[in-house]
Amino acid sequence: MRLVRPRGNVVRAAIALGTAAALFCGLSTGAQAATGDFTYVNVNGDDFTLHDPANGECFLLVSGARSAANHTNATATLFAEQSCEGSGLTMPPNTSASFGGAAPHGVRFG
Repeated sequence: MRLVRPRGNVVRAAIALGTAAALFCGLSTGAQAATGDFTYVNVNGDDFTLHDPANGECFLLVSGARSAANHTNATATLFAEQSCEGSGLTMPPNTSASFGGAAPHGVRFG
């Protein structure tokens, strides 16, 4: 009886495929995202959009937001600080707001 051994390339490909599958399955359960767009106009009049932003992550609002619209399915909390620390202003899903003198510089969803 002759023993058939797999070739080195086949073994390496199988290991790579198994590793990729493990990473994909392991990472896919942890991160959830708000569905939809969060748009804002900064103090310079530039338009920005965050599409399906990840929940729990702090996003920088470039140059601060003059106005914002939360068209996601998650609550957006806006903060004066870029690091999303301190007290925040909440924007429920499908709401918009304009900001006076103190422009928020960070937003977190969820």
